[in-house]
Amino acid sequence: MKPPRFAYAVPESLEEALGLLREYGGDAKVLAGGQSLMPMLNLRLLRPSVLVDINRLPGEDRIEEEDGFLRIGALVRHRQAVRSPLVRRRLPLLAEAVGQIGHPQIRNRGTLCGSVAHADPAAEIPAVLAALGGEVLLRSAAGARSVPAEQFFLGFLTTALGPEEMVEAIRLPVAPPGSGSAFLEFNRRAGDFAIVGVAAQLTLDERGRIRAAGLALTGVGGAPFRAGSAEALLRGEAPSEALFARAAERVAEEVDPEADIYASAEYRRHLAGVLTRRALAAAWRRATSGNREGEA
Repeated sequence: MKPPRFAYAVPESLEEALGLLREYGGDAKVLAGGQSLMPMLNLRLLRPSVLVDINRLPGEDRIEEEDGFLRIGALVRHRQAVRSPLVRRRLPLLAEAVGQIGHPQIRNRGTLCGSVAHADPAAEIPAVLAALGGEVLLRSAAGARSVPAEQFFLGFLTTALGPEEMVEAIRLPVAPPGSGSAFLEFNRRAGDFAIVGVAAQLTLDERGRIRAAGLALTGVGGAPFRAGSAEALLRGEAPSEALFARAAERVAEEVDPEADIYASAEYRRHLAGVLTRRALAAAWRRATSGNREGEA
């Protein structure tokens, strides 16, 4: 199918882009990588009156470290993030997750902020944002605001993004010393959306106990599932396979997935437990080896 008719605008500045969003409101859609937007247009699931192509905005393709966070701009593409030494060194969980997105062609064009704005319930980046307690930076002509990941993702393809706003950047806290992480997902074929995915990060204290835990899942509901109860179970404890098994059981009990053509709800629940246990064990091994095990 071909997309419906729409006007096409290519602003040269952020102010011009925000002015267009203010003018057209909910009738406008922002185009960055287009890996989710264009298929939805071709299927006529969306009928915007204008596309605002932000690919010429200066400075939006930067990855910067500031105040213990990495700030990833609206035009940072998956390929750029995977190859960034800064991301691989300071946020290995994000680098591992991005490397599992789709196929090379998708990673070459798709953007991290676009994935966040689209909010597919099987996507990798929203789960990483939730696990690490990241935030989404939104901007409109009226100003800017920061929304925590847990408040941004509201449900299936639904977010807190307003009709006149665009996702200007995401911010994620860098991994503290003593941290290890793992992103595991299960899919039917390489490159498919995951049936279930798990993002896990553990930070150990000087005694080798778990100081902090970040754990979130994708594919088990309309939005990323932050496993807060399992995180609380892990904090302060000595890592062990038995502890990880208990945390995995907690996750499997608390997720509430739905069945679809790819998997039953029961199977997704089973995967959530298995992948959680494996991800936590991998994160622990990497924490004790300086995350070198996770390096490609």
